[in-house]
Amino acid sequence: MGSYVPSTPAERQQMLEAVGLKDYRDLYKDVPEEMYLDRPLNIPAGMSELEVRRAVTAMAENNTRFSTILRGAGAYDHVIPSIVSYIPAKEEFLTAYTPYQAEMSQGVLQSIFEYQTMICELTGMDVSNASVYDGATAAAEAAAMCRDRKRTVTLISGAAHPDTIATVRTYCYGTGHELRVVPCKDGRTDPDALREMLTPDVASFYVQQPNFFGQFEDGEGLGQAVHAAGALYIMGCNPIALGIMKTPRDCGADIAVGEAQPLGLPLSYGGPYLGYMASTSKLMRKLPGRIVGETVDAKGERAYVLSLQAREQHIRREKASSNICSNEALCALTAGLYLSVMGPKGLAEAARQSMSKAHYLAGKLCSLPGVSLKYQGPYFHEFVTVLPKAEEVLSALQANGILGGLPIEGGVLWCATEKVSRAQLDKTVAIVKEVLEA
Repeated sequence: MGSYVPSTPAERQQMLEAVGLKDYRDLYKDVPEEMYLDRPLNIPAGMSELEVRRAVTAMAENNTRFSTILRGAGAYDHVIPSIVSYIPAKEEFLTAYTPYQAEMSQGVLQSIFEYQTMICELTGMDVSNASVYDGATAAAEAAAMCRDRKRTVTLISGAAHPDTIATVRTYCYGTGHELRVVPCKDGRTDPDALREMLTPDVASFYVQQPNFFGQFEDGEGLGQAVHAAGALYIMGCNPIALGIMKTPRDCGADIAVGEAQPLGLPLSYGGPYLGYMASTSKLMRKLPGRIVGETVDAKGERAYVLSLQAREQHIRREKASSNICSNEALCALTAGLYLSVMGPKGLAEAARQSMSKAHYLAGKLCSLPGVSLKYQGPYFHEFVTVLPKAEEVLSALQANGILGGLPIEGGVLWCATEKVSRAQLDKTVAIVKEVLEA
């Protein structure tokens, strides 16, 4: 990025003279003289590169770095092949923004097209976009896609991530629509409650798979109930779990969304993350954001273009069904690279190992006195345990460089991915045992 200089002093002077000005100060001639800052800013003197490195390193030392992470709840610590981090850091990608000028952005557009294609293969859907901020936003945008004049109410499972529920509620508040939360039963969506709440004014129902508690929902059964009531079915799926579980399309979903952070995006302080979004061809024209399509140019050669762009999203915002206008191409490139490098077998192996290690950890923890699974249904790589002395246990784990599960109402939500070893899991269980027996 440092090699990019927009113009030279001579070029800037030439531009000023072209518009009849002698100096850049003439651009501000209408600003009162007393408003000018004609003295140096009161800021500290600059530091050398070595001094800056020392200062930043000292700040970084205040961070807690865990050697073992057993917490998920929406952000997951997976193995990221080095090439997945290397390529997006190249200057050509890192400095690129919204690819409006298609003829100048063929490489970026192709990377988005490839990402969209892989998301469609992963979800079983017909079309995907590439411009949604995160998984919670994708859920809210999907709900907005489904509403019409007669059906304006959105239903969401109470077993979905609390942040997703909050984001969808915020969107509904902003547009004056109603959100109703379907209650849980034994850690999963209550199907009987859902059927009762599927009134004629309901536009859609959103369920998370696996849900916030790690439990697998009855994706097909819930979808059948939703469609029987004439509503649309939205599934928010963990993309790693899609390596081994049924696709949203197989479960009858009309729209598939989710958080793509597990696909090569590292854990960080809140992002940037990536919401993936795909739908059936029937809803294609309602998808927000950017969709890249493949075509041919005047010479008959393959080319990529932005397709189905609703100008209302950009300039007639009061008429827009969505105001998603930013560009998630760098994160989409990263996710696409991850899927390409891992391949179907690698993704399935990451999913199988994550699930296996989570079940191993759960079995070991539940062999300790007082520890038990809160929910008995099948789960992926997260689970909730009833845990005595939870605060003491988590503090002891932290003191040993282990980030334990997330305290939630009624227990602790644990997570294991393919990244943790059996030795790390055994060490965790030994520390928990020591605290409980003290």
